[in-house]
Amino acid sequence: MHSEREQFENQQGWTIKRMDTFEQSPVQKDDNVAKALEPSPIQEEYAPVIFAQDTVAHVVSLDMLSGTEDRENVLRARASGKGVLTAPFRLLKTNRLGVILTFAVYKTDLPSNAMPNERIQATDGYLGGIFDIESLVEKLLQQLASKQTILVNVYDITNQSHPISMYGSNVSDDGLEHVSALNFGDPFRKHEMRCRFKQKPPWPWLAITTSIGILVIALLIGYIFHATMNRIAKVEDDYNEMMELKKRAEAADVAKSQFLATVSHEIRTPMNGVLGMLHMLMDTELDATQQDYVRTAQDSGKALVSLINEVLDQAKIESGKIELEAMQFDLRAIMDEVLALFSGKAHEKGVELAVYVSDGVPEMLIGDPGRFRQIITNLMGNSIKFTKKGHIFLTVHLVEEVMDSIDVETESSSRNTLSGLPVADRCRSWVGFKTFNPEGSSHTLSPSSSDLINLIVSVEDTGEGIPLEAQPRVFTPFMQVDPSISRKYGGTGIGLSISKCLVGLMNGDIGFVSIPDIGSTFTFTAVFSNGCSNSNDSKLQKQRLKTQTNTMSSKFQGMTALVVDPKPVRAKVSRYQIQRLGIHVELVLDLNQGLSSISNENKVVNMVFIEQEVWDKDSSISALFVNKLQKIVSGVSTKLFLLGNSLSSRTNTATSGVYTPSVITKPLKASMLAASLQRAMGGNKGNPCNGEHPSLSLRKLLVGRKMLIVDDNKVNLMVAAAALKKYGADVVCADSGQKAIKLLKPPHKFDACFMDIQMPEMDGFEATRRIRDMESNWHIPILAMTADVIQATYEECQRCGMDGYVSKPFEAEQLYHEVSRFLQPTSSANL
Repeated sequence: MHSEREQFENQQGWTIKRMDTFEQSPVQKDDNVAKALEPSPIQEEYAPVIFAQDTVAHVVSLDMLSGTEDRENVLRARASGKGVLTAPFRLLKTNRLGVILTFAVYKTDLPSNAMPNERIQATDGYLGGIFDIESLVEKLLQQLASKQTILVNVYDITNQSHPISMYGSNVSDDGLEHVSALNFGDPFRKHEMRCRFKQKPPWPWLAITTSIGILVIALLIGYIFHATMNRIAKVEDDYNEMMELKKRAEAADVAKSQFLATVSHEIRTPMNGVLGMLHMLMDTELDATQQDYVRTAQDSGKALVSLINEVLDQAKIESGKIELEAMQFDLRAIMDEVLALFSGKAHEKGVELAVYVSDGVPEMLIGDPGRFRQIITNLMGNSIKFTKKGHIFLTVHLVEEVMDSIDVETESSSRNTLSGLPVADRCRSWVGFKTFNPEGSSHTLSPSSSDLINLIVSVEDTGEGIPLEAQPRVFTPFMQVDPSISRKYGGTGIGLSISKCLVGLMNGDIGFVSIPDIGSTFTFTAVFSNGCSNSNDSKLQKQRLKTQTNTMSSKFQGMTALVVDPKPVRAKVSRYQIQRLGIHVELVLDLNQGLSSISNENKVVNMVFIEQEVWDKDSSISALFVNKLQKIVSGVSTKLFLLGNSLSSRTNTATSGVYTPSVITKPLKASMLAASLQRAMGGNKGNPCNGEHPSLSLRKLLVGRKMLIVDDNKVNLMVAAAALKKYGADVVCADSGQKAIKLLKPPHKFDACFMDIQMPEMDGFEATRRIRDMESNWHIPILAMTADVIQATYEECQRCGMDGYVSKPFEAEQLYHEVSRFLQPTSSANL
């Protein structure tokens, strides 16, 4: 452009010359004569030649837009996107007739249907070729016939009334003339070639030459046909060889996958027996050393089963056999399960663990809960492995919510975190996600996807972080950060690669940001369907889950709680969990604000939750708070609770009487909170929590109950039966699906059935279907027994009529979670 001319000339070291004055004297012997030409006049844009071959080096610095023919050529080339020819003209220096073929060069790839304005805007430069027509045509003719035998004329017939002769003499001849069209690639300009004999030969010679010509042409066609057939045959041979190699590779891949699946199942079966026997051994009288040995063996066995599952998943991914299921599930319940899974390790390390799910996330979603849990478990497992202090924080939001709050989060303090330690900014973990553009704002979501739920999940920790040189290979299978880390922490290095594949199947993205010695934040998105639909199945499922939730929280509906916590993020987590019980929550920063809030005569506060660090900060203020609380409350029994990070948390000895606070150990879960509050208010119901071991609650549910266990493996039968008998259940065993059908033919006295999935002759799914076919007004709870909860086929369990699943060997907390949905201490045995 004209505004760039001065900078361009300084950069090149020469002035842009005008083309029209050079055209007036085209035959030049001195190559340097162009330097003496006048500068190009001022115009809106220029197209100077910046490079040319030696034969036409004299055109360097000439402005093509100042020439008559060249200007039209350049403008048409960039607007059309095709090669463009000039009309024939006398070439500079040689004075021979020639043409220029011009192509436009674009900055980016353009679609074939791009508009001219779009092409003009994208033009980066031009490429031109100069063709000497006479030399070109003569070389072509030498391959056809002697110049003395055939005369050729080439014309530019763009203007039909005034054709321009480009090659050949204009001497007319009455002989036979053949006219054929020529296409040089420019749709605007048209050309034709006229061929005729120079003189009429005698008839015999004409016949001879014609015969020879036909023979030559036939030989050429035969040669071309022969070469083509050989080439086709070679291509077919190569294709057949490639397909054979492909089949062998696929067969090897299938064999590998089948081998891994078979071997992993065969290993898992005895491993379940080993783990179950070790679990039973733990309940016997052992000294401290023996208990330590058994616990170590049990942990090693669990690690081996986990390794087998990961390798099997990787094999499924490589063979393309992994698929997602679609079923209705409660996301918040899955988050509670993840908390329960890692709470023990968090307590051992003194790391604070918390989960927060936004209110905007629907109660029910439709997707694959097992694979979703697997992704979160992999990320949380890595965080708990590499974090020694601080916190691990799992959050779930709608993508739309995060889009609206990006600017706010970017400006927030780095220490406004769960534990007060700095963290890696999670906004940087989703750079490159398809739902966000580089500026951080979102692409418009499709209105047709209004029924879809776009979730964004983040796992934030204050661990060791990932070294910068290792970050590019984080998602590479079987790659560790470095060998020393592998030896120190263990693991296969495929958890993140599996998670990346599963996220891709959920139409999402996964990314991370990590700062050494600060921590890491992994974030992924996933697309689910809204489970709150109007279908009858969805209504029944939702009603069942609501009934369970209401049973847990009905006693607390309408109550008011006060949370005392100076950290906003941690207070938000506490409020989220307490509000799940139907309790209204108010947040205050310290004890003085808490007293001010309680002193309000128009407000009734049923319970106060105080962070342990606030309570221990100043014992005198804590004691004063209790004394004032006793004087303020009247007629309402306000319960006082401390929120601590470990089982060793103790209340201040300065407090006593009815206001001595109870300690609730974090991480907080709605079920655990409900049980703690019920116990504090005089109730005995509730799920197992810190104050009551799961085995005690299980004994209340299972004592005197008659249970049927179906498994073809005798060791697994022994382990499962011993586990249920330990809690007081009356157990009957069956080693096949046929025997189970006979035993469960109504009427019967069984309260529940535990059904193995994989059995010979008749698997657990088929046995369950036949049992359901026999029942009319009868329904016995049937729980699937599976070696790996994450890999369980949830959809098939639901489709065949099963009511849930439990892992093998039985874990007390999970067993209670499943059985309590069907059996209550005060209910009848059969539902």
